[in-house]
Parts: sequence; structure tokens; C-alpha cells
Amino acid sequence: MRRMPLPEVLGKVFTIADARTAGVPRSRLRALDLDTPFRGLRVVCDELARLPAERPKAEVAAAAIRANALLYARVMPGNQFFSHVTAAVLWGLPLPSRILTDAFGRPRLLDVAVRAPLRHPRRDGVLGHQVKQRSVAVVDHVTHGVPLTTPAFTWVMLAALVRDDYDLVAIADGVVREPMFWEDPQPLGTLDQLESAVRSGRRVGIRALREALPRVRTRSASRMETRCRLIIVDAGLPEPLLNQAVFDAIGRLIGVVDLAYPELRIALEYEGEHHLRDPEQWAKDIARYEALASAGWFVIRVTMSDVFDGRTGLIRRVRSAVRSRR
Repeated sequence: MRRMPLPEVLGKVFTIADARTAGVPRSRLRALDLDTPFRGLRVVCDELARLPAERPKAEVAAAAIRANALLYARVMPGNQFFSHVTAAVLWGLPLPSRILTDAFGRPRLLDVAVRAPLRHPRRDGVLGHQVKQRSVAVVDHVTHGVPLTTPAFTWVMLAALVRDDYDLVAIADGVVREPMFWEDPQPLGTLDQLESAVRSGRRVGIRALREALPRVRTRSASRMETRCRLIIVDAGLPEPLLNQAVFDAIGRLIGVVDLAYPELRIALEYEGEHHLRDPEQWAKDIARYEALASAGWFVIRVTMSDVFDGRTGLIRRVRSAVRSRR
């Protein structure tokens, strides 16, 4: 039996209420070509996102959380808002992959909150939270238009989930990141806003937040840059500058290096996976390193292994370079 076509006015994502208003019978809403991500919502199956398997797991999980949040927003009651990990994903903050998935590798349930004294939401696919009035600030996302905690309050909420001190600093760095290139967006928040959120009341992880706050910087472009900086500083080495522009002898821009000791002409460059997979990017990297060397700079190339498994080796390389240059 051929299925009745859906009215075009509904689009590919619609609520049951809209479908009934458009005259769609209840039996049609139970057809196999429709998916039910949340109660009261229907999605045409062939419109569900299919992410390439080769993309990093964290990127796939974040994309799934974002897509689910935007679907749930269609049926979310007016007194609810996104918080914790879901809000951080919607803001595009740098998160460790382990908090984006559950124990089985599936995308984390949506963090949905209400203000006390309302009871926390209970719904399939949702992890409900009840928060105190003064311990949260909520805004509508400038792009997605959904209600969620502000970037600063999202950060302080994440202290209950993020146990790695370096990651907690990296997330805050992502909130206050200033534009460094012409296409960069404006910061999501300020250092004052982070401090105000920390002072808003008692919460899980408050000691870690207080310790992280003085370590936040506005010029870190990635989670790995933040971790690299903190590893170096905690080893007793001078703190490097972040995203430092380097010029040649006649004032031409050679490039912007991730971390730098300008007075010693030492640069640290983090080599992400995309540097290796993209031949064009790889060629640009080689040309930039040669130009830096010609200008008298010593380049230390850093990988994920250096940041997570080989910290001792990284510290030794940086300390040796600093000693020799002095």
C-alpha cells in the first residue's frame, strides 16, 4: 500500500500538533519512513544526518548532540533550557571526547535544565537538571535561537563533569578567545563574566574553578595549545606567548606560530591530524617552517602524543631549546 504523501508545508521535521493541524491522520505518523527522536516530534528518515566514519569520534558525537538538541528544541517547554555538555556543544567549546559519549560510545543524552523549584525534566533522551535561580543565567543562542546557559555559566557547570584541570582551563580559554584572524568571531564571554559566574554560589568543582581562573588566557586557539602551554608552565619553564606573529628582516609576515618565546626565537607548533591528512596544508607547513628557520627561529613540532603521553620528552625538548638559545 502506497503511503500518503505528507503536506509540503510540514517540511522534513515537524511536531505531531502541526501534522494534525495539516490534516495528517494518526496512522500516517506511525509509518516506517518517519523517525521519533522525541515524543511529539517526527523526522523524515532520509533527512537524518549521516556523518562520515573517518571523522574523529568527538566530532561525530558533538554533531549528533547538536542535531538532537535542535530537534528537541521543537518540542521543548518554555521553562526548560539546555545546560552542561549540550550547551557547551552548541556554543562550540572545546570538550574532551570522554564527556561527549556514554559508556557504550553513544552520544551523551541531552542536558536539559529548569530553575528551582520546578522539578528536573524527565523524558527519553534527556538528562534533566534542576538549578538554583542565582546560579545560572540563560540566553537565546544567537544562531540557533534556542535557550541555553550563557558561555560563562556553562563553563562553571562543566566543573562537575570535567575532572582534568587542563581541560577545564581549555574550555574557559574557548569562552574568552579573542579574534586573531579576520574571519574569527567575537569572544563568547569575558574574564569578568567567568569570575562572576564562579562567585555566583557554591557548586560541584568550585575549588577547581577558582584554581583554573587565573590560568585562563584570551589568545589560545585550541584545546591542544592550552594543554601544551600548561605543561610547559607547570614544568617551571617561562610561559610562552600564544599565537605570535613572526616577521622577516624586511617586515613581511612569515606566519603566526602557536606558542613562542620571541626574544629567543623559539616557536612551538602543534601538528593536528588535519595537518597530516591535507596535502595542501602540509605543503604550507613545510614552507612556513623553512621561512622561520631562515629568519633564525628554532621550531619545536608538537603532536598529540607529546601532549598526552610524552610530556617528559616535550618538556626536555623545550628546556633544551631555551637553555641553548640563552
